[in-house]
Amino acid sequence: MKTKHGQSQLPEIALPWLVVAELATWIGASFIWPLTSVYLNKRLGISLSVIGIVLFCNCVANMLGSTISGRLFDRLNPYPLITGGMLLNALVLLAMAFFHGWPVYWVWLVCTGFLGGWNGALVNSIATSLRKYPGRYVFNILYFSQNLGVVIGTLVVGYLYDYSIELLFIIASCLFLIGALVAFCKFKPIVAYHARRQEQKKTGQTPLKAEKMPKANFWMTMGFFVTLGVTWLMYMNWESNLSVYMVSLGIPFHLYSTLWTINAGIIVVVQLILARFPRIFKSIYQQIYFGIFMFAVSWLTLIFAKTYPGFVLSMSILTLGESTAFPAIPAYVNDMSPYSSKGKYQGMTLVASGVGRAFGPLFGGTLIDLFGYKTMFVVASCGILLCLLALLPLRTKLKDQVQFFK
Repeated sequence: MKTKHGQSQLPEIALPWLVVAELATWIGASFIWPLTSVYLNKRLGISLSVIGIVLFCNCVANMLGSTISGRLFDRLNPYPLITGGMLLNALVLLAMAFFHGWPVYWVWLVCTGFLGGWNGALVNSIATSLRKYPGRYVFNILYFSQNLGVVIGTLVVGYLYDYSIELLFIIASCLFLIGALVAFCKFKPIVAYHARRQEQKKTGQTPLKAEKMPKANFWMTMGFFVTLGVTWLMYMNWESNLSVYMVSLGIPFHLYSTLWTINAGIIVVVQLILARFPRIFKSIYQQIYFGIFMFAVSWLTLIFAKTYPGFVLSMSILTLGESTAFPAIPAYVNDMSPYSSKGKYQGMTLVASGVGRAFGPLFGGTLIDLFGYKTMFVVASCGILLCLLALLPLRTKLKDQVQFFK
């Protein structure tokens, strides 16, 4: 069939079903990460330093899962990979419902980290197979569904945690089972997509091995990967060190938690606006630059934040950057990646984010211990801004050499 965005003679996965699977699994995942530190520290008596190591292992496992599954997408049939990944995640969460002591909880958390990266890279890679819509639209919708899942999950998890942690894990397992069932029933068109790619390799239409990016594409993409990693390096301090800072200023902890509901709510609204008015930004470059710039500005405003409204303002500016830059980067990487290696580079996108996530709390905590919070805010803003300034001449130099694979 011929579509607005391109031509395809094969059926493809319906975008709404991809969204349903993503929404269900993100609600389930959002039951786990908000409670990990509290559960380990308050229920199991694990020290914060050990918890930091646990979370680091989770992030490393996530990066490993992303890397492996992204590469396998380009080589193997993705249908059993995504269906099996979601089903395994459901089984791990079910096991957590019955065995959640120490240190087995650490083992389960590493498993969920690996499977989270595995499934995330596969969903992003599968999204690159959709030809009915522009890539930017598809990734905006996926990002919307992820954050809608975060809104629902984080609102519910507090009540479930107080009632029964066993029930919490069982419900999370059921949500991943829903994702696996959707994948099993509705993702079958990806089999034909894989078969066509394999046939094209045999006939010489595409290379037998995954192609490398053209040199200009590679350096441009690496620039965005570094920027993404640095941005996440700073961003992770909102999830760790900023809570301590706000409480030290006399702001109740529950108001800090409310900031994340505000964050997810703004993301949902912005994604709806971008989906309805896709031409707000003239190009995907503009969307990314705007978003990264907002990140830099948000850290500067934290220098002056002394009361809760000041933190709400900083979070709102940061969220505006997050909701525009983060979904645009995988869409940009998709356009820059050769057809035979799209999965590989989608995996690398998640790895770039994962590196920032893994080292962010340690980096920020060290800066704060040595120089204080305000110095950390300045370093965060300047670091992100320097990455952005480096991207401008890089794009000017390479824009005429870049090739697109839409």
